[in-house]
Amino acid sequence: MIKKQQEAPKWFNGEIYEEGATVSNPFSGEEYKLTGIELSIYDFILGTQMVMESIPSSLSEKMINDFHKAIRWFRINNTDAYYTLLD
Repeated sequence: MIKKQQEAPKWFNGEIYEEGATVSNPFSGEEYKLTGIELSIYDFILGTQMVMESIPSSLSEKMINDFHKAIRWFRINNTDAYYTLLD
């Protein structure tokens, strides 16, 4: 299966990694190899989740909206990884 070239979404202001990495679901232990852009979005999602849990009052409306956009982006651009790592 040929994967289409992924592009960073216009709303994403985070660092875009040049290289990907293999990450694992902390609950199931399942692993998935992500591309650089997928890893960038994944890290943003996990970082935002940590802030939501530890200091939710520090979140702006934009950050919350970007978090939801990141979840949607991940689900659309790599459905298998989404269900392995985030669902």
